[in-house]
Amino acid sequence: MFTIGCHLSSAKGYLHMAKDAVSIDANTFQFFTRNPRGGRAKAIDPKDIAAFAAYAPEHGIERILAHAPYTLNPASDKQQTRDFALMVLAEGLGRMEETPHQLYNMHPGSAVGQPCEVAIAKIADALNQSLLPHQTTTLLLETMAGKGSEIGGTFEELAAIIAQVELESHVGVCLDTCHVWDAGYDIVGDLDGVLEEFDRVIGLDRLHAIHLNDSMNARGSHKDRHARIGEGEIGFKALAAVTNHPKLRDLPFYLETPNPDLAGYAEEIAALRRAHE
Repeated sequence: MFTIGCHLSSAKGYLHMAKDAVSIDANTFQFFTRNPRGGRAKAIDPKDIAAFAAYAPEHGIERILAHAPYTLNPASDKQQTRDFALMVLAEGLGRMEETPHQLYNMHPGSAVGQPCEVAIAKIADALNQSLLPHQTTTLLLETMAGKGSEIGGTFEELAAIIAQVELESHVGVCLDTCHVWDAGYDIVGDLDGVLEEFDRVIGLDRLHAIHLNDSMNARGSHKDRHARIGEGEIGFKALAAVTNHPKLRDLPFYLETPNPDLAGYAEEIAALRRAHE
């Protein structure tokens, strides 16, 4: 089954997100657990969760992906920033247990003047403080574009974080096509080679989700500027190939493309479904 969706607003709850997804022929969705810039999380409504739990399987929605706020930086050398990251992680992972066995994605963080290995150790330490044995949620570290001092622009950096996590079975990776392209990985000309490198460095068994995005920039630009599918430097053909690759096709795909409304996502999903073999 081809599992594809997009980022949706969580303002009206889980059931509303699921219905929005179904309206655009999506069978999964991504959402922020709180304001992406770090605002307070909305209280979860048990009735909404129950309604979602009844509705989702009837419409083929099995896997959803929550996204941590962009302001999360467990690698920071500022204690206040790290304390905020720990609070958000604990809260976000706790909320995800209301919908068990799902995914929670985060940008690893930024070193901001610190040595890379120091930042990596701080990220791993934050995960060790946040992950609990009983949790059913899988935390995903996102591949990044390598912009500025952000961590995760190479597969090796993600592998180094995971290697220091005690509950490593609770951790995986979300591969962002725009980010890896901007980081320098040639998913257009050598997708097989990129996946072989990912498998060697991290392990494809740790890859749990794909952010499917085109890029406004040339490969290796380290700029992280998303484009609509087929309107960027990666192109429709290469992104369709990602969804059809035998090592990726069974993963859930999430669009984070610059669409002003659901109609834009519906067009992209329809085109990708037509191209899915």
